[in-house]
Amino acid sequence: MINNIETYLYIAVFLFAIGLYGVLARRSLIAVLISVELMLNAAMINFMAFNRFLAPHPAVGQICALFIMAVAAAEAAIGLSIIVAIYRKMKTINVEHATELRG
Repeated sequence: MINNIETYLYIAVFLFAIGLYGVLARRSLIAVLISVELMLNAAMINFMAFNRFLAPHPAVGQICALFIMAVAAAEAAIGLSIIVAIYRKMKTINVEHATELRG
């Protein structure tokens, strides 16, 4: 069992850094979407760590984590539908080929 907040924060920073690298370096829209999900999970770990160690009321961090989960679910659904629409129009999911979305 982890008993200090620093360990949680290091894990969250590590996940956020991987997600940021994925957003900046990847060419596939699916990989970018997965990287954004990693960044949201890092934020959720931060909220839960601060909830466990610093919050006066334990429900505050849990409510924030639930909102992050809802945003992540909506982002995944909308993001995947946009990716499918781009693939149907351009026959690729490469970010560099999908720069102009007008038809």
